[in-house]
Amino acid sequence: MIELIFWIFIFVVSLFLLIKGADWFVESSEKIALALKISPFIVGVTIVAIGTSFPEMASSIAAVLKGQTEIVGANVVGSNIANVLLIVGLSAVAAKTLIVKRSLIDVDLPLLASVTALFSFIILDKQVKLGEGILLLFAFLIYLLYTIFQRKEEKGLTGELIEILPEGTKIQVLPSRIERRESEIKKEPEKLTLKIFAFLIVGLLALISGANYVIDSVVEIARVLKITPALISITAVAVGTSLPELVVSVRAASQKKYEISLGNIFGSNAFNLLAVVGIPALIKPLSIDDLTFSVGLPFLIITTVLFVISGISRRIHQWEGGMYLLLYILFLAKLFNFF
Repeated sequence: MIELIFWIFIFVVSLFLLIKGADWFVESSEKIALALKISPFIVGVTIVAIGTSFPEMASSIAAVLKGQTEIVGANVVGSNIANVLLIVGLSAVAAKTLIVKRSLIDVDLPLLASVTALFSFIILDKQVKLGEGILLLFAFLIYLLYTIFQRKEEKGLTGELIEILPEGTKIQVLPSRIERRESEIKKEPEKLTLKIFAFLIVGLLALISGANYVIDSVVEIARVLKITPALISITAVAVGTSLPELVVSVRAASQKKYEISLGNIFGSNAFNLLAVVGIPALIKPLSIDDLTFSVGLPFLIITTVLFVISGISRRIHQWEGGMYLLLYILFLAKLFNFF
């Protein structure tokens, strides 16, 4: 019992280090990029959007280096299910109604559905080989480039919205969505200081150390409880590494910034399935355990289909959010073999 409590404590502390380290690393990288005159638009689409998935990436690489390759698939599948059922569910409950923008329906929904289908097809043999890892990374590159160019085009088309006032004599120029996003990232670049680089290094060290001990504690907790590490990964690790998305999405939803709330989930899920699986597969072939394949994969497909259907309707109502949360509880119950 004492050993179990010890490793749970190590798990909680290392998970905090993992998430906080990712936060410091992303924030410092963002400041450095802006100081080097890199476009806030590019920073927002790449560093900031991808940054919320750094905990999944770090823990997956650590798992592969320790020979626990089945943790990668379990972590990614569990994280993506939690992102939709738990985070979108809570966001919909908090906001009462999530409004889905047309741009998300036209671009992000089909891309997410395609990415999920590709991942599902690849793991049909319960493994991800080197060539398949390269294919996933190539798909991620296409996804990233398409996202950047599509949003640049959107910016060009909607850079200014002109509203003519009733008198017909005054014109008000309203900033576009992308311009507002740019201003949210940073209005004026900071000067590079030793403090920024210090936080970059500390964040990276915390990220690496946290990922390392998260995997160690998962393996030890699984040994003490006589269960598979994948079961802990698809539940506790998946939810833990999804906390950045949870904070961002629920806060944005409560402030009625629906596009940030939902866009964050789309980007994170695509990055998880393509890069978080693809990069570790370059190091060593990944195995998919029976629990992830028989329970996690069907729930992932069902979750994605429900998310797409909800998105097409252009509104995710409070009752749908409640349904998502109940479905997540059902997922957990199935994992622990309650029925």
